[in-house]
Amino acid sequence: MCGIVAYVGDKPCRQHIFDGLLRLEYRGYDSAGFVCVDNKSKRFCCHKEAGMVDIVKKMSETVTCDGSIGMGHTRWATHGIVNQVNAHPHFNCSRTIAVVHNGIIEGFEKIRASLIKEGHEFCSSTDSEVAAHLFSTLLEKNKSISSAVIALTQKLDGAYALIYMLESHPDKLIVIRRKSPMVIGVGNNEMFVASDFLAFSDKTNQIIFVPDDSFAIVTKDNVAIYDFQGNLLNVKIDTINATYATVDKQNFEHFMIKEIYEQKHAIMRTINFFNTIGSMVSTDNLNESNKKNPLITHAENNLSLWRQLGVTADQISTLKTINLVAAGTSWHAARIAQFFFEMIAKIPTHVYLASEFRYMPLFVNKDSLFIMLSQSGETADTLEALRLVNSLDMQTIAITNVPSSSIVREASGFLPMQAGPEISVAATKTFTSQVASLYWLANRMAYERGMINLDQLKIAQDDLFIAAEILETTLETNKLRITQELAPYYAKFDKFIFLSRHINYPFALEAALKLKEVSYIFAQCYPAGELKHGPIALVDEHTPVVIFSVLDELIYNKLVSNAHEVKTRRGHVIAFAFEGQTELIDAADVAFIIPRVNPLLAPIAMSGIMQFFVYQMARELDRPPDKPRNLAKSVTVE
Repeated sequence: MCGIVAYVGDKPCRQHIFDGLLRLEYRGYDSAGFVCVDNKSKRFCCHKEAGMVDIVKKMSETVTCDGSIGMGHTRWATHGIVNQVNAHPHFNCSRTIAVVHNGIIEGFEKIRASLIKEGHEFCSSTDSEVAAHLFSTLLEKNKSISSAVIALTQKLDGAYALIYMLESHPDKLIVIRRKSPMVIGVGNNEMFVASDFLAFSDKTNQIIFVPDDSFAIVTKDNVAIYDFQGNLLNVKIDTINATYATVDKQNFEHFMIKEIYEQKHAIMRTINFFNTIGSMVSTDNLNESNKKNPLITHAENNLSLWRQLGVTADQISTLKTINLVAAGTSWHAARIAQFFFEMIAKIPTHVYLASEFRYMPLFVNKDSLFIMLSQSGETADTLEALRLVNSLDMQTIAITNVPSSSIVREASGFLPMQAGPEISVAATKTFTSQVASLYWLANRMAYERGMINLDQLKIAQDDLFIAAEILETTLETNKLRITQELAPYYAKFDKFIFLSRHINYPFALEAALKLKEVSYIFAQCYPAGELKHGPIALVDEHTPVVIFSVLDELIYNKLVSNAHEVKTRRGHVIAFAFEGQTELIDAADVAFIIPRVNPLLAPIAMSGIMQFFVYQMARELDRPPDKPRNLAKSVTVE
């Protein structure tokens, strides 16, 4: 959510910091700020403003003060309204200590009340300002910066990444990390600090991932890292060759529509990449003599895949249960994937909402596998669930779109999707890439367990590519009708009901979420079988009902009955149906007709047209589809 960028070195810091913040702005923010020790006055110079995307760019063009040490921050509000006062950085009473903060400090109200009794005066409503005032008092009581930091960590609860600057020590950045990502870039007589290394990836590829529950004293030529007990840590420097790629809209009006159109290739790239680390169904990388017998590569590819995933083939063969843990759109992908693992690999599968996971009973089972899903790899709830599972020594796999993320470093193994940068807050191509990844993995496990043979594994991959192709062609077939006729009409309604059954019920949940996210139209989703158990009371001519069909004849017939139940109550039906499903198509007021695919891949085939429909409604309502209000791309607070 929030972004932090800091610099200490021989060069002016201002441009480094604003460039870094601009690289992180895709995460979403509502205010921004900058502070440095000014070269001329040797005092703090600070500028901060409330506002969305263009504020950082505006500040980079108008702020004139500069120095060799400074830091910047983009805020996504959790405590205190969005205004200039609540923007970071925050200061102590004498304005000699500055702090920027990601995360949430739990129980800050008690600390604040105690500090007020001691005479401290607060300017903001944030939890973050407490960290500035508290550190000020602890510096007065302790002999060194390190001992003051240790005392601070004993008083702060929650998840936080903090960077302090002291006017009296204009050569030091004090970096503290607890459950919120922070990385240090090592340069030549300069150091970079950020919440995401892409903020400075063009400056250095020498990276220190700050360990959890640790703090660092950073100068231009040295980094000393300690645990919260004050013990010096031996932390290695990693070489990371990934670089920030400038991403533009390529003549599309918004990133969201660009990313909707990128889905077919994102899926294909992802699956082809997975094949290079373990599938025997692709012969693209074999020489001519081996192409006739791809099983020659079985042992090598098999070992490579399971090493990547951090498990052994024997563990896959003896798995008793799979547990999928995720939040938001990733949770919907997980619920879809439950059908894959149970129906293809025949493994009982449970799906957990990450924000609830830690507060439910957890039973240790060594024959159980946990798959953690996060598009950014920094989702706070999912990371906390991962850490809990890790503490019980159970096997974990991360599936994410960001290979340098925290979830990758902390899981036993991972599968990196190849969707490419996704800038729009509303997930599109990362959602379908997750679904495709999980389908591939379920089939690969089924092969390992003897449930399917090599030919069936090849068919499964072909089915994925067919579904990706249909996603795109269906969008093309319907885009003019949606743009010119349907979106202008349906954008006038203020509420929708979404219905489906079986594997398309979690997809209907995702569709309702997308409508809410980008258009701000209220939408509620139900399993269609529950319609008669209450939701039917909401049905009238003013509430369109969206029904997503399935490719199971028995379940399909029940959905047709649901459509008639809506129609007999003067309801309005929008159907996403497959070719040949004439009963549902005829019952609907509007029908989108989709070519038939493997029944388990219906969510992928339907995704493009669904996303395009809600995108066009957002445009009709003049909503900003890339940066919806109140939302952030990377949810790094619980």
